[in-house]
Amino acid sequence: MVYFLVLIEQDQAVRPAAYAEYIAQVRPIVERYGGRYLVRTDQVIPMQEGDCPDRMILIEWDSRERLEACFSSDEYRRIRKKREHSVRSRAMIVEGVQ
Repeated sequence: MVYFLVLIEQDQAVRPAAYAEYIAQVRPIVERYGGRYLVRTDQVIPMQEGDCPDRMILIEWDSRERLEACFSSDEYRRIRKKREHSVRSRAMIVEGVQ
């Protein structure tokens, strides 16, 4: 299994309409490529003081190849700018066994 973890930070510069469009459009793309949302929440509570994202998304994939095929697809590339221009995000691939 491989996981895609995204930490989202929103601030005054956020464009909520563009991000809302992105959220609505990205899920079907991810699911078409076999991604399964495990966590998609604004309820992020820090265990200690410091940086804490406003939103967290965790998606599970059967393989890294499927994950990479999704995010390099033409359909994802068409909507990617909506996220890039509306929120700050940090994304990472986490490989491991449960």
